[in-house]
Amino acid sequence: MSTGMALHHLGPPPSPAPLFTRTIPATLSATRGDIGLLFYAPPSYSKPTEPSIPETTTSKLYPALINFHGGGFTIGDASDDARWCHAVVDQCHALVISVNYRRAPEFPFPTAVEDGADAVLWVLQHANELQVDCARVGISGFSAGGNMAFTVPLRLVETACTISVIIAWYPSTDFTNPRASRRMTNLRPEKGLPEMFTNLFDASYLHPQGTVAMDSPYLSPGVAPKELLRRLPDDICIYTCEWDELLAEAERFKERLEEECEKRVRYKMFKGTRHAWDKNPNPMGRDVKREAAYSEACAELKRVWGAGE
Repeated sequence: MSTGMALHHLGPPPSPAPLFTRTIPATLSATRGDIGLLFYAPPSYSKPTEPSIPETTTSKLYPALINFHGGGFTIGDASDDARWCHAVVDQCHALVISVNYRRAPEFPFPTAVEDGADAVLWVLQHANELQVDCARVGISGFSAGGNMAFTVPLRLVETACTISVIIAWYPSTDFTNPRASRRMTNLRPEKGLPEMFTNLFDASYLHPQGTVAMDSPYLSPGVAPKELLRRLPDDICIYTCEWDELLAEAERFKERLEEECEKRVRYKMFKGTRHAWDKNPNPMGRDVKREAAYSEACAELKRVWGAGE
């Protein structure tokens, strides 16, 4: 994973580094610890001073996107999505916060979801310091992070925080369906996720086996009660891959969100792609297809947030 991501970051244009970082305490999880936050920001953004700027109202507020990386809840890093973060910063003039939630097996379910919820709450509680417009806060994520793009807002439904939009890239949404059955839905199984990895991910995140309810809304949002799903934001984007065992469950979830919950779902399946195709290690040239996909998602963010604001 580390080698592949290193090659991915080498491709032109180089992946940007975050403007600054923060470490916040985990408060929702029964296991205490720290959560890392990486901040990507437009040139006009004024970096907060440590530990915080004076509590005065800034004249410039930015929309904010809180992002969760992929890796089966077991591997990966918040910097893996640096290119996506840069696209949102550049095209939406937004602040992007990528979250280093704690990973399994040391921190199994539901730690990642609780850490994600902690990150959202912290950003909103420090909105003035961070120059964040609380009316324009969205969540995005890839794969396992795509799962968190739904499960974290569900974890927060009893709070006063408001999420304006969800962007989920090839998310896992239904753990009630056994992994073997999910693999059988892939039209090109040889292009799918290696069975060794998915077994490792599940054994790590769901440890100890037999104690996790597979239909928990914080694990399987695709089968969550519609009354709970209706609490999600009205604007949702789901992007899937043609050669992916997670495609079928994402499409079922999309239909539920539209038909049962009356959500505005922007859905697109990218043909001829495998899971995590946008993270391909290609140090030799630009990935035009990835850039176009990210631009399409950014256009949806601008539509929700208001273009040019």
